Amino acid sequence: MPDKQDNPTILVEGTSLWYDAWKRLRRNRMSVVSAVVILLLIGASSLGPAVIETTWGYRSDQQDLRYGAQPPSSQHWFGTDYFGRDLLIRSLEGTRISLLVGLMAATVSATVGTIYGAIAGYSGGRVDAIMMRIVDILYSLPYMFLVIVLVTIFGRQILLIFVALGLVGWLMTARIVRGQVLSLKERDFVRAAKSVGVGSTGIVFRHLIPNTLGPIIVYFTLTVPTMILQEAFLSFLGLGVQEPGSSLGSLINDGAMHMVVFWWELVFPGALLGILLFSLNFLGDGLRDALDPQMKS
Repeated sequence: MPDKQDNPTILVEGTSLWYDAWKRLRRNRMSVVSAVVILLLIGASSLGPAVIETTWGYRSDQQDLRYGAQPPSSQHWFGTDYFGRDLLIRSLEGTRISLLVGLMAATVSATVGTIYGAIAGYSGGRVDAIMMRIVDILYSLPYMFLVIVLVTIFGRQILLIFVALGLVGWLMTARIVRGQVLSLKERDFVRAAKSVGVGSTGIVFRHLIPNTLGPIIVYFTLTVPTMILQEAFLSFLGLGVQEPGSSLGSLINDGAMHMVVFWWELVFPGALLGILLFSLNFLGDGLRDALDPQMKS
């Protein structure tokens, strides 16, 4: 008899899409650096005001009209504004509020757009046509005009600001999710779910939406800087965060009025806003590349 030769079986360990995406994201240095910068800004804006108040005794609403606007020094690293308030603590609080508005507005936008787009894509036919015509009509209206109208009608509280931004920023998310659902609803796993009696609601929320999370996460990270810019524009117009609160937009608005004389009032909040927006955009680009199934390892 011929000798039996061993035929060892080579086992290849399977990996998930999310693990592959994480490996690709780690190789993108700019995205990693951007994520670190964002985490540092979140930490500084969350803990910095309390540390400054404990260490130096400054508060964001503490005015000293006799001291007035002073350039950066060892006592006030970012200087003081026209009312003698420490600009560092106000910039950190402004960063926190801008991040909060951006994240919450993007969350509202992603939630509304995801549900709306998934229902339209799965329903198809006349329902899909009517729902998407509504989206087209809203697209034809001036985006910022709608936000200004909503803020003017419902008030200028920070809660209403990010709700107003989110409620008019969901249109692109709805289109993206609808396109994904149209390509997924004829797949075998959806047919299998139907065959065992899963209803339309269960198919949409348990099967279709989870399979569209990749594009949703990518667009979410790209929506956050857009919402921050929109809030900054509203604050620049005087419709955003109101005193004694501050956002980066309102601080830039205050600095723009005195930039010829008190340059630091504009430079430091503007630099923080620029760093934050660049980091969010680089991270969003990195996530988009990492979650792209066509990317090679």
